[in-house]
Amino acid sequence: MGKKVIIIGGGVIGLCSAYYLKKSGHHVTVIDQSNMDSGASYDNAGYLSPSHIIPLSAPGVMKKGIKWMFNPSSPLYIKPRLDKEFLQWTRAFNNSCNPKHVEKAIPIIKGLTLLSQELYDDIKQDNHFSFHLEKKGLLMLCQTQKMLEEEVKTAELAKSEGLDAREISLSELKTLEPNTKINALGATYYKCDSHSTPHEFMSEMKSWLLKNDVIILQNESVQDLEVRNDKIISVITDKQKLKADEYVLAAGSWSPILSKKLGLHLLLQAGKGYRINTFIETGVLHPAILAEAKVAVTPMNGFTRFAGTMEIAGINNNINPVRVEAIAKAVSNYLPDIHISDEEKDKAASGLRPVSPDGLPYIGKSSKCKNLTIATGHAMMGWSMATATGTLVSEIISEQKASLNLEPLNPDRKF
Repeated sequence: MGKKVIIIGGGVIGLCSAYYLKKSGHHVTVIDQSNMDSGASYDNAGYLSPSHIIPLSAPGVMKKGIKWMFNPSSPLYIKPRLDKEFLQWTRAFNNSCNPKHVEKAIPIIKGLTLLSQELYDDIKQDNHFSFHLEKKGLLMLCQTQKMLEEEVKTAELAKSEGLDAREISLSELKTLEPNTKINALGATYYKCDSHSTPHEFMSEMKSWLLKNDVIILQNESVQDLEVRNDKIISVITDKQKLKADEYVLAAGSWSPILSKKLGLHLLLQAGKGYRINTFIETGVLHPAILAEAKVAVTPMNGFTRFAGTMEIAGINNNINPVRVEAIAKAVSNYLPDIHISDEEKDKAASGLRPVSPDGLPYIGKSSKCKNLTIATGHAMMGWSMATATGTLVSEIISEQKASLNLEPLNPDRKF
């Protein structure tokens, strides 16, 4: 007999969790404080990227972050502030920026992203889904010798992990992108990657869930959790009280606010990313990352998206025009025939990504609460890891053997 499950959070992690829980026979309700039509799950680069095997917390990143702290247009901007949780997160992040951690994280990230890629493919085969999904790979475009050497080293590491990755010549790059002028010294190519158009997947997933009797409560905010004997008895929203057998916390950057009510201190910071869309023909055929600028270019269904930056400055939805302009300048620099208009920049959007200190998500149960499964902290990899995370959440609640090792993802892990 299926369990009654309430999922707090209607982003891609929450919806994928609902999908696999429903397919496993559970009765599911999703609660989200928004209209469920914007934010990180809609405004991301759409990458399904096994190539991204290096966690955000890698050697040298904190040093760069400090250097970039005084440059609001930098790829990584950490706004300094005297806040206890921010300082704890910063210390834990710094502790994770070492080679030993990267070595441990690589197989975990690879496992999550490869499983997710397979599961996205499986969903696409269902007659109820027609969302855009292509496997054209990912280009890393480099303008300096130093960056090219770094990217070649990363591609070689990925290849040693069994991924289809290599350096390509400028003539090969021209063959792959015959319609786009590219200002680059060299490139690497990850043939293993896929890409999608996020709002199509999200829209179709919501439709499937509703048709299959999943209850979706939009514009409803969870205010409190009623807890007894280390178990959640009910969630109290701004509109009602709801009860279930099991609960899933997939509220992204807002997750720590609720976890505190359980005595669970989730170290998370909101990492804001920006996107600009252009509906003018760009000629871009393959997804690409402008390596030095850390800007993603994605040919989506009917438009091209430019996305980038990581701004760690607390929970806010403010659009910083300096950072939008940095993305536009990077595009013009690498792709000189593409001009982003002022109107397109004015329509830029942002999303908040929940960033854990070690670059790995929190997936699993905490010792603080017996009937809560946590699924958050995916940073920039939420889209790439969503279906695998949803599967793991369903396996945990269904008391089945997990498809992947959950120990490194334990919400109670120490930093």
